[in-house]
Amino acid sequence: MKLRRSRASKRGRIEIIPMIDVMFFLLATFMLASLAMQRLDAVKINLPSGQAERLSEDRPLTMSIDPKNEIFIDHSLVRLDQVEGSIRRLLKADKNVVIAADDAAAQGAVVQAMLAARRGGAEHFLIAVHRE
Repeated sequence: MKLRRSRASKRGRIEIIPMIDVMFFLLATFMLASLAMQRLDAVKINLPSGQAERLSEDRPLTMSIDPKNEIFIDHSLVRLDQVEGSIRRLLKADKNVVIAADDAAAQGAVVQAMLAARRGGAEHFLIAVHRE
């Protein structure tokens, strides 16, 4: 007499559909995370080329001057007469200001903005350049 097993042995199966769902979810998550790392709100300027050391990881106060000689302090448009007050309000303890002036910006506009920032309390100016 032959006895049958109470449980029939079955081979395990790997379901592929849930694994595809997980992979698409991970793909979408990494795509959104990489978009969040982009600086999409930056002022569009062409920096002059040069060699310079990298700054530390903390974000310093940035004053940008575009080709139309408009002044931006941390991506906010300000007039020349507002630069002093804005710098005084936003300046950090190290009193460093990064100047990111476009190649086509007038030298006089850059100097006037730097003088207004100096009156606002800035002590050290760092000039941003495009690394070669």
